[in-house]
Amino acid sequence: MVNEKPAKFLIVKRVESPVNPYNGLSEKELWSLHDRLVIEFKKLWEKIRGGSLKLNELSRPQYSLLDVKIVLAYRLMEECRLCERRCGVERLKGRPGVCLMSDKCVVHSYFHHIGEEAPLVPSGTIFYGGCNFKCVYCQNWDISQVYAWKGEVVSPRELALIQEELRKTGARNINHVGGDPTPHLPFIVESFKFLEINVPQLWNSNMYLSMESMKILVDLIDIWLPDLKYGNNECAWRYSKVRNYWEIVTRNIKYAYENGDMIIRHLVLPNHIECCTRKVLEWIAKNTQRVLVNVMEQYRPEHLVVKYSDRYREISRRPTRKEIMEAYRIADELGLVYKPVS
Repeated sequence: MVNEKPAKFLIVKRVESPVNPYNGLSEKELWSLHDRLVIEFKKLWEKIRGGSLKLNELSRPQYSLLDVKIVLAYRLMEECRLCERRCGVERLKGRPGVCLMSDKCVVHSYFHHIGEEAPLVPSGTIFYGGCNFKCVYCQNWDISQVYAWKGEVVSPRELALIQEELRKTGARNINHVGGDPTPHLPFIVESFKFLEINVPQLWNSNMYLSMESMKILVDLIDIWLPDLKYGNNECAWRYSKVRNYWEIVTRNIKYAYENGDMIIRHLVLPNHIECCTRKVLEWIAKNTQRVLVNVMEQYRPEHLVVKYSDRYREISRRPTRKEIMEAYRIADELGLVYKPVS
């Protein structure tokens, strides 16, 4: 985060595409081209990380791997498959998906966030509208669910200017969050076409992305900040209205872990130590041993939990000190590194 190495998106822009990806290739042809170019990207990335190659030694091609990723991202948005809801809505025709977003990038605010994990701050945080989850306790319910469209519509070029401004004024990274950034993935990917400043990209997400979206992002994102909320599918459905949560989110976190730096967040819910916290922390200890873990104690009843407290009685209070200390005890028992960021 101090310009010692180039952000991954800058390298992706140097990987030449032998054909114009905007010129009517089928999706199958695009993915085949994408996967071939990713092999070249990984070779360059390793050389640059190892110090045997510098970014300025690479020329800027007319069409690059980034262009291929841009085209694929918008293809996924046509009958939307950006996340694993796979709602199939034709968002490019202006129709809103389950996430409440259609064909526009909506930004509610951006600023230097000093409340993120210590290694990340000040984090140049961009809050996007909409979300593919329907969390009944969402603390950002206004921008994610109720007033998702009430932000500022920005173009990919304008989004790049926001990122540049944040970096030039001291941000250590660009933190894409919301709501959730996934509904805005095509706009974010396209913004890199106009972004020349070296700044690490951070994906702060519920990680309910489709595998196609993960393949597009994994070569562009330097730091992953995933939420691993639930230890089972039943709690995920009850509180966030998503199916197959555990299989999808753990798959994506593991894939991201293999391709970048990561801090995993787990929000401790009241009355959910055994069904969620223990299972989440055990999975992290087994599958992503090198990550930092933020065991978060700041849950408070919000949104629908407040409105329908009788319906959600089991989470209609803050976690007790005993519950938080039990979560920490489990993390200690598993050998997780959580104290620097929790």
